[in-house]
Amino acid sequence: MKHIAILALQGAFIEHERMLTKLGASCFEIRNRKDLERPMDGLVLPGGESTVQGKLLKDEGLFAPLQDKIRAGLPVLATCAGMILLAEHLENDANTWFATLPVTVRRNAYGRQLGSFITTAPVKGAGDVKMNFIRAPYIASASPDVDILSTVDDHIVAVRYGKQLALSFHPEVGHDDRMHRLFLDMIGD
Repeated sequence: MKHIAILALQGAFIEHERMLTKLGASCFEIRNRKDLERPMDGLVLPGGESTVQGKLLKDEGLFAPLQDKIRAGLPVLATCAGMILLAEHLENDANTWFATLPVTVRRNAYGRQLGSFITTAPVKGAGDVKMNFIRAPYIASASPDVDILSTVDDHIVAVRYGKQLALSFHPEVGHDDRMHRLFLDMIGD
């Protein structure tokens, strides 16, 4: 059984937990430094407010230990704000957080809440996937060694780099579990 840690400081973490549990994973929430003592096979960085999550990661003493784990190869599923946390560069923000994913991300690229939308697009390794974009970012540019898994309207919305799977959209919304399966498969046995 895979043990998945889910960052639960803010954002849409419970939906990831429910989906991964249905797929047979054992999930636990990370809220403080003591939670990092539990063994983990993978990490979910959920959607939400990236600036708030980044600040809370530092305030709770979680930032450096998680950054070390990600750099050491801990598999990560990052959605929306989670993708912003992983990005090496932010096109419209001077701040960066973990900076482990060699991409440039544009925050709130699709505008405010009213700019949210749903579409279906192909994802390499998963087929056509229904994508929920909620105040979503997109990847403006990616290093050549980043595997681009999906684009929507010529914008990169899903990538894989090593053991990091980053998505602009929210796969935890709805019933399609293929992105979570892709994450669990990435972890291996």
